[in-house]
Amino acid sequence: MAEGAAPPVVAAALSAAFITALRRAGLSCSPDRAVRLAEALHLVPPSDVEPLYWTSRVVLVSTREQLPVFDAVFSAVFRGGFDPAAQLLGAGAPAAGLEEAHTRPSPGDNRATPIEQPRQRSHPAVASAGAEGPPGRDPSEREAMLAAASTDEHLHEMSFAALSSEEVRDIRSLVARLLLATPARLSRRTRKSAHSSARLDIRATVRAARRSGSDTTRLLYARRREQRRKLVLLCDVSGSMEPYARVFVSLLQGSVASAGAEAFVFSTRLTRLTRQLSLRDPDEALARAAATAPDWAGGTRIADSLRRFVDEHGRRGLARGAVVVIFSDGWAQEDPEQVGAQMARLRRLAYRVIWVNPRKAAPGYQPLVGGMAAALPYCDAFVSGHSYTALVELAAAIRGDGQSSFERQRTS
Repeated sequence: MAEGAAPPVVAAALSAAFITALRRAGLSCSPDRAVRLAEALHLVPPSDVEPLYWTSRVVLVSTREQLPVFDAVFSAVFRGGFDPAAQLLGAGAPAAGLEEAHTRPSPGDNRATPIEQPRQRSHPAVASAGAEGPPGRDPSEREAMLAAASTDEHLHEMSFAALSSEEVRDIRSLVARLLLATPARLSRRTRKSAHSSARLDIRATVRAARRSGSDTTRLLYARRREQRRKLVLLCDVSGSMEPYARVFVSLLQGSVASAGAEAFVFSTRLTRLTRQLSLRDPDEALARAAATAPDWAGGTRIADSLRRFVDEHGRRGLARGAVVVIFSDGWAQEDPEQVGAQMARLRRLAYRVIWVNPRKAAPGYQPLVGGMAAALPYCDAFVSGHSYTALVELAAAIRGDGQSSFERQRTS
């Protein structure tokens, strides 16, 4: 690396640490904005502070009232010259470094300033550029704020199986707010369009002519409406999946409540939980879900569960053109050929099939288990989902953003 060049930016870590600092200063930032900021920094890595400022501001600031707090926190984290607490307490005199935030260079100013990334104690992904802050500033205050950001980032990367009970509660609240958006498709319904490039709506044109009592010279056009594809989530709650299912069910509950997804769990048999998980109280929803599925933490019968889903729900329209996500480690008690046969039936109905296997994150993992090996040829994406960061990758796979490494391997 050339002398004076900015250190490399780890987009996800930088975004998570900065979002945490903004939240602690009182600025509301939803998880989807953190994802968008990470994607923006990944696509256009900033070379100095000013491009980073404008990228973050465009993504995170939605109203003029949020701008002072955003400028203050950005100056504190990346320039080391301002304590946001002083501004939030309403100090009469401007705090040190506030003028620096208001006198920032314009977007066209190309003066290069090395990025000073947040210092972290427990997670090395966001490295400090080496600055210790201005003289006279209490370093313990800056360390306390950045240590909090480090804790959240550490939770994002930790495997669900390694979380304590308190950490599970924290990560479940984050996962429940994760937005799973499916791709759009053209509906059979139409809407009016003023553009002649759209399809001519003959029926509407004739109706307009009849209302006028004479031939009409005005042609009416219509376009097919767009609507989101259905999202169907099937979660394995057998004994081998128990450390991960406690978090995955929170993801199901959030998706049912916010995106209208259909939710099923299976162990030795299939249970539909859409109605139970549609309650707004997450604790009550999860309690009812656990009471409805009597085989929770039992054995695993993947083929039989998939057969029941296709026969009783999928063929009746629930899986037709839908995005189907299966959460399972693939450890089945049946003949692998049965798993493959049911996956082939499901693949013919669904628009996209995604398999989430938390064992995939283990070093040197190979999908050699009979059920997993039989199901893999019928999957469009194969992700781990073992951590919050991995679930963000799942959200991208559901949206169909680009082509995953697994899909590239299949088509190569």
